[in-house]
Amino acid sequence: MYALFTDTDTDITPEVAAEYGYNLISMPYTVGDKEIYPYKDKDYKFDSHAFYQSLRDGVMPKTGGLSPATYKDYFEPFFKAGRDILYVHFSAAMSGTFDAMKLALKELKEIYPERRFYEVDTKGITIGSYNIVREVGELYVKGKSAEEIVRWAETEVDKFAVYFFADDLKFFARSGRVKGFKAFMGNILGVRPIIYMGSDGVMKSIDSVRGRNTAITRLVAYAERLQDDIKGHRVVIGHSDAPETAELLGKRLKTEFGDDLNIEYVVVNPTAGSHCGPDGVGISFHAVHR
Repeated sequence: MYALFTDTDTDITPEVAAEYGYNLISMPYTVGDKEIYPYKDKDYKFDSHAFYQSLRDGVMPKTGGLSPATYKDYFEPFFKAGRDILYVHFSAAMSGTFDAMKLALKELKEIYPERRFYEVDTKGITIGSYNIVREVGELYVKGKSAEEIVRWAETEVDKFAVYFFADDLKFFARSGRVKGFKAFMGNILGVRPIIYMGSDGVMKSIDSVRGRNTAITRLVAYAERLQDDIKGHRVVIGHSDAPETAELLGKRLKTEFGDDLNIEYVVVNPTAGSHCGPDGVGISFHAVHR
């Protein structure tokens, strides 16, 4: 059977990856002079509270992509063994690392011309990608072919909506990864931007509110307006070391949709968390559109 891949920017941990048989690509971040590859070292543990507390204390991590050689190291053993690959990854529009991946695949294709490489671009990162990676994993376990999963993704990827709010806006201001984002205005006025992932795989600031409770109310309103068979799918609530706020959002959602709503809580991975900063909260759900 083909090999299944995802990456740590999708919030997938080795434990969740093992449930489906995913091979996990580690996306790095740098603190000071130390480059860290989540879960690549078997002794690595993500202490989410310590990481986000360090950001509150002034640490500003940096992120970077992978080299073509690193991608070759991940993929070549499977091609050499006669296996095709399906890679479910975070948004290609958000990182130049996928240019390096294409270079690696071009070289590998010359060596293994009979092998096939499939990909599903989740057009998201963190919880939106997590939701899709889970669904693809379930299809894989059921024995669906790579071609069937790619066809599924053509319509379903754009039905997983993501809405979230940031708390400390200096991280997004520095990263420049959100269209329409005016961080300095938010910091002056105490306004929290509401951000979503578009079908182009890019984050956009579409609204702004005052206070966390109002921000939570706004996320619930998006779920009410856009949800499509919300109980037939997983609802993922993600946070960057803000468990109480995340749980409050979960309670509000269950009040609206019922106690049987399937909610899963996820901590935002450190690579993506380097851009969103601490105390952010978001939701991913199955929707009529993003």
